[in-house]
Amino acid sequence: MVKGIPDQIKTLYPWSGQWLDVDGGRLHYLDEGSQAAPVMLAVHGNPTWSFYWRALVEEFAAEYRVVVPDHIGCGLSDKPQDWPYQLDGHIRNLELLVQKLDLRNIVLVVHDWGGAIGMGFAARHPDRISALVITNTAAFRSQAIPLSIASCRLPGFGSLAVRGLNAFAKVATYRATAKGLSQVVKKGLIWPYDSWANRIATLRFVEDIPLKEGHPSYPILADVEDGLAQFNQHPMLICWGDDDFCFTPEFRAEWERRFPQALVHAWADVGHYVMEDAPERVIACMRQWLANASTRAD
Repeated sequence: MVKGIPDQIKTLYPWSGQWLDVDGGRLHYLDEGSQAAPVMLAVHGNPTWSFYWRALVEEFAAEYRVVVPDHIGCGLSDKPQDWPYQLDGHIRNLELLVQKLDLRNIVLVVHDWGGAIGMGFAARHPDRISALVITNTAAFRSQAIPLSIASCRLPGFGSLAVRGLNAFAKVATYRATAKGLSQVVKKGLIWPYDSWANRIATLRFVEDIPLKEGHPSYPILADVEDGLAQFNQHPMLICWGDDDFCFTPEFRAEWERRFPQALVHAWADVGHYVMEDAPERVIACMRQWLANASTRAD
């Protein structure tokens, strides 16, 4: 477990959050806003945590029930050393959270690994989804992987770099942003990953990228991809940072090919951490889109 949140970070992340027992331990999540309000569910990726979505919580909690989980191994959630840390487990944990809170009419917002996890949940429960916001992510199979990330999958080197030196999370605070981050934001993003044990998910997410059919998460991702077509008629907003070394504009183009009805905003001066580089742009686009979108209620 990580220690208490430092005061400097609390100024940016003032919420106390709640907990749910799931497979792997206690899952931490934010649940802000009225329980009677429409739901906005934001799903983070690697190596971030619910801190990444803080601007979304601040902006929309007055009108939405904003729910933001920390995946097992991430943020304030438990970090078991012997859990599988595979895609299906993360999807199942998100399913459990949504079912426990009985979330419906969900505006689903995803980023990075949150795309595969969030869309994996959505594909299994399409009746709970009203609209989708897609940011720098994938929920389909691809062979594209940057060399720097692929190297973190090498036995021995990956553990040393990612768990020993925290290189993956630290480098992301520079490489995943186009405009740069303040020191307190950098500290906030990497703070939960302060030891070898607490960095386990950071490495396991990298190892779980299913590039080949023999990988245990490959059939799960294939199912997620097959389920995407269910949402061809759902309102979808794509907000993309094109200055992304990982989820490049080619990934955005694939989302656009699959969902030609989507409203797309792409920015050449925004990197992978879209909600760090341009939170005001994403929020402005979301506000206008939500006002105009014809979302479906149950």
